[in-house]
Amino acid sequence: MSSERRRIDISGLAFGLIESPRPPGSTRPLMVLVHGIGMSHRYLSRLHAVLAESTRVVSIDLPGFAGLPKPPADAEVDVMSLGRALADAVATLGESRAVLIGHSMGAQWVVEAALHRPDAVSAVVMIGPVADERHRSLPAQASGLAMDTFGESPSINTVVFTDYLRCGVPWYLRQVRHMLAYPTEKRVRGLTVPVLVMRGGRDPIAGRDWCRRLRDSARVSRLVEIPHHHHVVQQSAPRAVANSILFHTKGAWPDAAQMHARTEAEGASSIR
Repeated sequence: MSSERRRIDISGLAFGLIESPRPPGSTRPLMVLVHGIGMSHRYLSRLHAVLAESTRVVSIDLPGFAGLPKPPADAEVDVMSLGRALADAVATLGESRAVLIGHSMGAQWVVEAALHRPDAVSAVVMIGPVADERHRSLPAQASGLAMDTFGESPSINTVVFTDYLRCGVPWYLRQVRHMLAYPTEKRVRGLTVPVLVMRGGRDPIAGRDWCRRLRDSARVSRLVEIPHHHHVVQQSAPRAVANSILFHTKGAWPDAAQMHARTEAEGASSIR
């Protein structure tokens, strides 16, 4: 299915939108995909394509990434401020409710977007979320990233490294400081919408214990693990990830006052 690309500016920040329209007859909510630090929509493309078979999908390139203009050097664009701008960008899409899906640092930005405009969000999906509070340092994160490259395919590594080059070291370092300072596990507690935490079973960056702690921090939450895959699981196993997202965001979840769902779907990766 063809995609439309356009740029919008929110509060002086440039966002890139890559959109696939809702298929005829589909009643599923809008799915919004948000990349992680240094990256772009390119490593979300396979997940985007599979989700677009079922619903309207918009991948968003964030300011300073994917060749978009970088904010001025004196602008303090932390996770909270960029998350609020992201929520405002989603609001321009004309949908009453959306599922926000963020990978890696993108999980932080979608959490903040949902906190800013909770009435416009039906669920938050955090894939390979960062940063584990037990490994919240640049050397620890760099070590995990280095380990992950050995498990990813050459095509995925090519996309990752070329996107890093486009991002550039200065902007990356400005954002990694905010990534490490952001208390993901604390901010998740404030969400009033269901949270789906996902990870690849061999992800060295978003470990199982960390993802369980995130799941347990949210009011209503579930954890899905895709065995045998690594950090960029949405690109290496797009159909398994998409099927899990579509299944777990369908219909109403248990009310937080009645039940704190803690269901692990360990067999979700049977579909590659």
